[in-house]
Amino acid sequence: MPTVVFADVVGSTGLFEQMGGVNASQLMSGLTALLGKVFEQHQGRVVKLLGDGVFAVFADAGNAVTACMVLQSRFQTEPIIPLGRTTPIQMQMGIESGELVEIDGDCFGDAVNSAARLADLAGADQILTTHNVWDALIAGQRPSLRSLGPMQLRGKEQTTHIYRVEWQTGRDLDATAMGASMLDPVKYQTLALTLQGRTQVFEVTTTGITIGRATDATLPVLDPRVSRVHATIRKRGTQIVLTDVSSFGTWVYFGNQTEAVALRRSECFLVGYGQISLGCKMDADKAPLVAFEVT
Repeated sequence: MPTVVFADVVGSTGLFEQMGGVNASQLMSGLTALLGKVFEQHQGRVVKLLGDGVFAVFADAGNAVTACMVLQSRFQTEPIIPLGRTTPIQMQMGIESGELVEIDGDCFGDAVNSAARLADLAGADQILTTHNVWDALIAGQRPSLRSLGPMQLRGKEQTTHIYRVEWQTGRDLDATAMGASMLDPVKYQTLALTLQGRTQVFEVTTTGITIGRATDATLPVLDPRVSRVHATIRKRGTQIVLTDVSSFGTWVYFGNQTEAVALRRSECFLVGYGQISLGCKMDADKAPLVAFEVT
């Protein structure tokens, strides 16, 4: 099944502002040429140059994943630091497998849209993919994928099971990642929830935790945007699941990500640390925020 890759430069708008249009364009031209070369070396075909990235298609999902890992490793071992900056170029990548329609050399389909959304969701130095790619990989390649659980991709009604490609052995996951492995067995977990500077630590059970405006909620949050029972948190197997049951929705920000997982009567796994915004996005005025950390 065809596999789509979107690879974008993080913060390209700022680069153009700092370097000027001509210098930034020259830099982007060199970067996209590098991306295209590595993709082609792994039997990929560049469909389109995006100005600050590349849209490519592979016949084999394993080649797509390997090419992205090679590129991220190269940007780490051979950093590219633009003139006038102290920080190197960083990439964010999305990979999806699915049927494509090709018209006049361009490709269309749900896989294209999903790969673009995954690249948008990915943080700096990250590669995100889905269970479709997991299914398409041979068994020996799957250990490099770590599950982040079901998430809501912008523009899609159903949740999508997301994986992060671990291209750095032994990397500190909490430093840059949206979560820890969902595949490793967990013997004991605690969940710390912090509201307005007050932290409560829970051992999550199947009975669960309720968050809401009701006075008998496990974690009462007094805000008109918060429903009486806004969200529940309970254990499912070895995982901690947050379920939105509210009127206005819940937004979950993993790690230091600014892109949220939007929940509307849907759910996601809680992993690592982050912020839960109830009834509105985090940047809303005096948004009711609950910080979480799974340990």
